[in-house]
Amino acid sequence: MNKLQKKQAGLARRHRRVRAKISGTAARPRLCVTRSNNNIYVQFVDDVAHTTICGVSTLGPEFKATGKRGGNVEGASALGEIAGKLALENGVTEVVFDRGGHLYHGRVKALAEAAREAGLKF
Repeated sequence: MNKLQKKQAGLARRHRRVRAKISGTAARPRLCVTRSNNNIYVQFVDDVAHTTICGVSTLGPEFKATGKRGGNVEGASALGEIAGKLALENGVTEVVFDRGGHLYHGRVKALAEAAREAGLKF
């Protein structure tokens, strides 16, 4: 097993551990964060009905209009604002935060705090 495979296996193991403890419902969906080196993806998932309520990423037109990059903390906080507003438009006020196996630090933390400031409760 090379270095990249070990890194991916560790991330998958941490994500499974997080997902074993949390689950989204229609009343309180799961805010799922996926992060790569250059982009961040956010989805609001209802695990009971197995559906995605809404989603946004740094590749979308809403984010591109801000003129920020997706690979830094400023871009993550801008995406968190957009995600919070989109969730409120779709009737979501409370969520369960799924950090996706990543540490609650840096871009993940900035996204979560911006979503809270936009009006989401978690």
